[in-house]
Amino acid sequence: MKSLPVYRNLLNCSTASQVFNYFSTSLNDSITYWDYFVNWEKVLGNVQDFEIDLNTLNYLVGKENIEEEFKSLLSRQPSIARLIPILLACFETDFKILTDFAGGNLQYENFSFDLSSSLTKQDVDKVCRFMSKTKLLDLFRSRRLKSVPDYVLGVEVGLNSNGRKNRGGTSMENIVESLLTPICNTHNLSLMKQATSEKVREQWGIDLQVDKSSRRFDFAVKRKNTLILIETNYYSGGGSKLKATAGEYKSLHDFLVAQGHLFIWITDGLGWQSTLRPLEETFNHIDYTLNLKMVLVGILEHILTHPS
Repeated sequence: MKSLPVYRNLLNCSTASQVFNYFSTSLNDSITYWDYFVNWEKVLGNVQDFEIDLNTLNYLVGKENIEEEFKSLLSRQPSIARLIPILLACFETDFKILTDFAGGNLQYENFSFDLSSSLTKQDVDKVCRFMSKTKLLDLFRSRRLKSVPDYVLGVEVGLNSNGRKNRGGTSMENIVESLLTPICNTHNLSLMKQATSEKVREQWGIDLQVDKSSRRFDFAVKRKNTLILIETNYYSGGGSKLKATAGEYKSLHDFLVAQGHLFIWITDGLGWQSTLRPLEETFNHIDYTLNLKMVLVGILEHILTHPS
């Protein structure tokens, strides 16, 4: 850890252990923002893409001779077949279904809903069989389904909830960006989001070697001829991944400092309370480890604007 007078001035901490104690006791228990729950723009956009076909399927609701009606509808409007995985809350369009396992003899049938604009009678029969076996046709026949577009809207909301973990990481980036941008604007520092070695070289003419080809830094800041690289993350829960993350950033710090660059790690979340020993080792090893509270009191601004 870099020994900075700013820790004494802003945190009233004069030793590394005191600074780490401040860090570990000021971790945030939540950064959940309003957009964490549902990405409505994506959900509504997905439903709009299928709006015509969804309304076409409404025709089937309550039909008794559902198989014949579905086959007729599918023959006239083959594009409705692409909706079937969505009706089952699936992202994929290809399925290998175990159709029989009697006597230990496993038999499979492949179904694909990435279909062409025209379907043969065999295609239609196969799609109808899939709809029947998965009980979707029973759902349409039962009249419990009132509106197919509304049903799919609910499915899309459910599928979108799977992205909440990623949105949590994005929230941390958004928060740091909102704090970082005014600092850079005030002090005339150049800011880059999602920085890669190629972008850094093209825009700033700085040679940045990376430890792996996929490395993409959350932020890069250019202060005169100094390149400052920033990574952010948030962990609400513990686990073995946190220990590995702490070790990764130790190695990344050494790799970047050897090139003459600065590295800042901004991390937060009560998940770290279960992994304090590895975190403290990393905290003491790398120059700058901050949480959001430390950013808010001005430590990040000091690091960015005062050459070390």
